[in-house]
Amino acid sequence: MAHVELSLSGAFVPQARTPAESEFMANVDRWTNTVAGAVEPCLVIDVATTIRAISPSCSELLGLGKPADAVGTSLLGNMLRLIDFTAGGGDLEEPELEKIPPLLAIKSQRLARGLMRVQTGGDEAHLTVDAIATPLTENDQVVASLTFFSPVRY
Repeated sequence: MAHVELSLSGAFVPQARTPAESEFMANVDRWTNTVAGAVEPCLVIDVATTIRAISPSCSELLGLGKPADAVGTSLLGNMLRLIDFTAGGGDLEEPELEKIPPLLAIKSQRLARGLMRVQTGGDEAHLTVDAIATPLTENDQVVASLTFFSPVRY
């Protein structure tokens, strides 16, 4: 059995200090910094569907090229083609687009989860991903969403 002695003579007393600059960083900025260096496939989009941050593995998974090229573009623009689950894989229409987890988390202000089918290249190749998204807030307002992706293998 080990013997441990605790000294009370040098008791810890917290010092008054001014908050560090990082404590004033916006919530979305913290997440964009985290996502940019994440190993897991994830991204942050704002309420205008602009990609604020994307992990390298997510950019590769979704066929978006280099992460730096995807940041600042619209998730629903020419970068990503979301298709339906029919045999033909047609483009998603507006009502269905609003139900994909990254957008639904913003609109509903709640966690959202679902499957997304993505055409990943100029050919007919497609990928199904399981996506779970959470809204990101600042001053009690939803300003973005954070989404994690996992490929569905079947």
